[in-house]
Amino acid sequence: MSSQNYQVFWQEALKQLSEEYISKGKEDEFKIWFKMDYVEDHDNSIVVNVPSDFMKNQMISRGYVDQIKSKLSEITGQSDFVIEMKFTNAAPSPASPSENEKAEVKTEKKPDVSEKKSEKNESSGKHHPQLMEKFTFENFVPGENNNYAYSATLAAAKNPGKNDTLNPILLYGASGLGKTHLMQSLGNYIFQHNEKAKICCISSENFFNEFYHSLQNNIMNKFKNKYRNYDVFLFDDIQFLIGKESLQEECFHTFNGLMEHHAQMVFTCDRPINELKGIEDRLKTRFSSGVCIDLKPPSYENRIAIIRKKLEIENKNIRDDVVEYIAKNIQMNVRDLEASIKKIVGYQDLIQTEVTIEIAQDLLKDTITEATGNAVSMETILKVVADIENTSIADIKGKNRSKRLAETRHISIYIARELLEYSYSELGSEFGGRDHTTILSAYNGIADRIKTDPSFEKRIKDIISAIKEYKKI
Repeated sequence: MSSQNYQVFWQEALKQLSEEYISKGKEDEFKIWFKMDYVEDHDNSIVVNVPSDFMKNQMISRGYVDQIKSKLSEITGQSDFVIEMKFTNAAPSPASPSENEKAEVKTEKKPDVSEKKSEKNESSGKHHPQLMEKFTFENFVPGENNNYAYSATLAAAKNPGKNDTLNPILLYGASGLGKTHLMQSLGNYIFQHNEKAKICCISSENFFNEFYHSLQNNIMNKFKNKYRNYDVFLFDDIQFLIGKESLQEECFHTFNGLMEHHAQMVFTCDRPINELKGIEDRLKTRFSSGVCIDLKPPSYENRIAIIRKKLEIENKNIRDDVVEYIAKNIQMNVRDLEASIKKIVGYQDLIQTEVTIEIAQDLLKDTITEATGNAVSMETILKVVADIENTSIADIKGKNRSKRLAETRHISIYIARELLEYSYSELGSEFGGRDHTTILSAYNGIADRIKTDPSFEKRIKDIISAIKEYKKI
């Protein structure tokens, strides 16, 4: 390190730049593109840590690094600063990980493009028939919502089946948050480095169809021999197993056989494992015997980075204000982000003109209306139900157990569970601090009644429609 430590000047430079951006109403831009952590300095060289190679290249090409150099020169009177940008991808730990799990994930470094190409088996250019070529770690954009999942699956891909902490991996969360992308990235990574690896990627529904066909045609031995001898087993949407007892029995023995074979397994699900009603406890134990990771919707900064990455992959470009418009209005689903980018780029290619913010608003009005319309709040649900049922929000949340209020409360719980991504425990907190088993019982009671009472089903649908219409007012 040099005799003069530049950290204080670095901090002052960023402080002044931040104030300048804020004064111009560009605070979000500063937060996105000036994510650099000071590490050390050597003479006139300053070493900083950045989130990724992608962000590094963008910071340079968009002139942000030059802005920092200029500000440093202004403050210190010294020119020709060199800013050396490095990146590591240390994953945030879950609530209570094991020490082995911490060590495994924290030592993982995101491979850059050159590293990926040098490691990849270039001899054949083949891809696995059950895996999407675009689903790679290189094409994935880690953020606070998925950094741990990214690092865990990458660690497992580099050493498949060898780390009990990372085998199996269960990825859960709402649709469109990257579960399948990460799962298939693991498969693609292993296949690229070992084409002889026996890899299976299958949805639980297709697994069921093949299982049922084998039963009907009396070829179960062939089915068992096939599925218990893979090196890598990727199983999508385990919630489909609910209520299918025979299939669960076969899955349990299949997964045990794979574990004995030291196969790397990854499962995906749309909810936490303890909320899967109608799945045997021993199978739940198998699913959760490794590491369970919750994927959350991406932050605004992460959505910006995702859009930029998708455009980079497609070698396309759209205006900054359009990028920001998409990121601000589509918050819950990466697939919706991708669909919006595709629509904007497709329009530009067809019309041969740049899409302005006004054109983007018109092109995406249906997509954004649908995306924001799905973001129903608990407050809206309770208000609409209380109005329709002629009661108050306080009574719905309260302790009164009269038949009428209990039914209204249970209806509210059922609708909240259907429209919001709340766990039963979270719903319990919202409804007066009730136990999650009470919430589960209330939800199941309404669900069962809907199945047998058409008039009650219509009543619930009408309330849900009113809630969604309320959001549009």
